[in-house]
Amino acid sequence: MNYYLGIDSGGTMLKACLFDRQGRQVALYRENTRVICEQPGWVERDVEQYWQEACRAIKGVISQSGIDPVQIKGLSISAQGKGLYLLDRNGNALRNGILSSDSRAIDIVRQWQCEGIPERIYPLTLQTLWTGHPVSILRWIKVHEPDVYNRTGAILMSHDYLRYRMTGRVQAEITNMSESNFFNAVDKKYDPELLKIFEIEESGSALPELIYPTDLSGNITEEAAEKTGLVAGTPVYGGLFDVVSTAVCSGINSDETSLNFVMGTWSVTSGITTDSDPGGDERFVYGQYAIPGEYIVHEASPTSASNYEWFTPYLGENGAFNHRENEALVAALPPLDADILFVPFLYGSNAGLGLKASLYGVQAHHTKGHLIQAIWKGILFCHYVHLQKMLRRFPRIKRLRVSGGSAQSLTWMQMLADMTGLTLEIPLLEETGAMGAALVSMIGAGEYPDFGRALAALGTEVKVIHPNPELYSDYQSQFSRYERYIRCLQQFENMV
Repeated sequence: MNYYLGIDSGGTMLKACLFDRQGRQVALYRENTRVICEQPGWVERDVEQYWQEACRAIKGVISQSGIDPVQIKGLSISAQGKGLYLLDRNGNALRNGILSSDSRAIDIVRQWQCEGIPERIYPLTLQTLWTGHPVSILRWIKVHEPDVYNRTGAILMSHDYLRYRMTGRVQAEITNMSESNFFNAVDKKYDPELLKIFEIEESGSALPELIYPTDLSGNITEEAAEKTGLVAGTPVYGGLFDVVSTAVCSGINSDETSLNFVMGTWSVTSGITTDSDPGGDERFVYGQYAIPGEYIVHEASPTSASNYEWFTPYLGENGAFNHRENEALVAALPPLDADILFVPFLYGSNAGLGLKASLYGVQAHHTKGHLIQAIWKGILFCHYVHLQKMLRRFPRIKRLRVSGGSAQSLTWMQMLADMTGLTLEIPLLEETGAMGAALVSMIGAGEYPDFGRALAALGTEVKVIHPNPELYSDYQSQFSRYERYIRCLQQFENMV
C-alpha cells in the first residue's frame, strides 16, 4: 500500500496527516506552533522552532500510524499565505518569520494608498495591497532593518521555508507567490517594474525559482530524514496556498455556480474561473489556481473563527472551554435573540485600516449564550461582506461549499444558511488543508492524472443544510444595523 503525507501549516497549528491512495485518513498529528507578539501589530515565529514543530508533527504521525515510512511515496504542504521568511546568501534564516496577520507595515500601506499605488499595480498583479503582503513587509524591513534587507538572499513564504528545510532547495510555489505583488498575473512571472514601484528593486535577485503545486521540488535530505523519521529520498512536491487547498477539496470548479466559504483563522470566500478579466471598476483578487489555466478569485480578511477562539479563556469555567456546551447554549436561544453587535476585528479588519474589535449593546440580562451567539453572528456578518462582493463577480451562484472547523457546528451553519438564503454543502472531510496537500503528492507521484479524477475517485460525501426563508429578512435587518455601526466606528477612527 502506498501512503501520502499532507502537512497543513496554519497560523497557530501545524497538522501532519497520512492518507492511503484512496484518500482514507490513516493518522493525524497536531502540533501547536508558537507565535511571537512582542510589539503591537507584530506577529512573528521563530523559524528554527517552526521547523522543529514540523519535525515533531511528522514523527508523531508516522509513529501513530504504525506504518513503515518507506511506504510514504510523497509529501506536500498546504500553508497560510503571504507573510515573509528571509534567508541570507548562505541559506541561513536572517530573522524571525513574519506572518500574514502582521500589521507593522500599516503606515507604509497608508502612504501607498495616498500615492495611488493600488490603482497602479492592479492591472499588473490583479491584487489589492495590505499589510501582510510580502512586498509591504519587505519595504518595512528596508526602512527599519536595513542590515537584514541588504543581506537578503532568498524571499520565501511559510511552506517554501519548510520545503527548503526538507530538500535544501530554494523555490517559491506559484499559487502562493502569485498573490505576493511580486508577480505579474499577465506574464506569469516576476516583474521588475513592480519592485521599482515599491522601491525594493534591489530584492529582485532574491526571488526564487517558481514551481507549480504538483512539480517535484526535491527529495528529503539525510539531515531532514534524521529529524522527521522519513526516508531519505522521499519525494517532496510543490504544495499549495491553503485557500487553494480548501477550494480543491471543496469540489468547486470553474462552472461559476458555487463558492467555497472557509471559516478558520481567516474569513475566505473563493470562486474558480478561467477568465482573469475582472471587468468593471471593482478590484477582485485573482491568484493562480492548482489547475493550469484556471484562477482562484477570493475575498478574505482575518475576521473569522479565530475571533471566537480568542474568547476561549473567558467563556469557560476555571479556564475550561467546551465548544459543544457553548453550541448547546446558542441552540437553546431563539434565532437572533442576542441584539449585541460584535465586530470581529481582533486580528485585522475588512472595513478599513486600523479598525478595532468591539462588543456593543451588552446589558445585565445577557447570558453567556447571548455573547456566543453575538460572536458567531458578527463573524458571519464579516463573511457576508465578502460574499456580497463575490456575488457581483459570480452572479449565478446556487450554493456554498463550507470548509473549516466551524463547519462542524450545525447550529452555526444553520445561522449561515438563514443569513445568506443559500443552500450549504459541507464536505464530510475533516482536514481539507492536509488532504489538498496529499492530493498534490498523489498527482505528482502519478497515482492520479489530475485533481478532477482524483476527487472523483475519492468520492467525498456532503452534508446539505437548507435555509429557513422566514428568517432571511430578520438577518438582513440586523446586518444593516451592523453596517451602520461599522460606519460609526470608521468615523470615530478618523477622529482619533
